[in-house]
Amino acid sequence: MSNPTKMRAAVVDGITELKVMMQHEMENGRRKDEAGNLVPAWYITDVKVQHANRTILEAQFGTSVSKNPYLVFHFRGGKVGDKITLSWTDNRGESRSDDVAIS
Repeated sequence: MSNPTKMRAAVVDGITELKVMMQHEMENGRRKDEAGNLVPAWYITDVKVQHANRTILEAQFGTSVSKNPYLVFHFRGGKVGDKITLSWTDNRGESRSDDVAIS
């Protein structure tokens, strides 16, 4: 299982900023190891962020996204103490879900 997703959320003047770093190796399948063998592809394919039972972001990733993807985005409607949930799935079927409270 992967490491926890690092997230921070803060609301200022009615706008919530969410900063996210997903801990994932994000191998594209074209890199070779020290022995010259291809390292198998392993990357996040789908990302979903939810707040107050509504989806505020959906994204599809591919092989061109770098290791430990970092996202920053803004949305309206968040309040201090509200929970935001980020979940992702990768091409191997592994998934992760993490929460953060808005400060």
